[in-house]
Amino acid sequence: MRFAPSDIVGPASDPVGSHLARRDRHTQESHTTVPPPQPKTAERPAQSRVQRLLHLTDALLKETETLARDKAFTDESNRIRSLNFAEGIDFYGEVERFETGLIRLALDQTGGHQARAAQLLRIKPSTLNSKIKLYGIEY
Repeated sequence: MRFAPSDIVGPASDPVGSHLARRDRHTQESHTTVPPPQPKTAERPAQSRVQRLLHLTDALLKETETLARDKAFTDESNRIRSLNFAEGIDFYGEVERFETGLIRLALDQTGGHQARAAQLLRIKPSTLNSKIKLYGIEY
């Protein structure tokens, strides 16, 4: 079967114009048949105001605890820099103070649970308990 050039391109009278007319008609039809996208509201369950407030309060409390730990770390770093090495340093007193601070921090993090605090410090619970008694740490 032989094809004439007009069969391939379109009508011989206006091959480009008819093609553009079909494209424009198709574009207009596609715009009118596609519904606009709907906002997605079903993905997140609706929270009551109280739930949102509790969530926000919890986030603020955690941030406050983090800032307090950062401040304690900064204060301790500044105190260590100000030690007077010319006069000498009470090594065991500094170790006790350092260990006491770490133990209190771990106990605060775990709500006073000694076994979990020992896990955080990577020591045995019996060691933690003996240091709490030795240093007289109250929590």
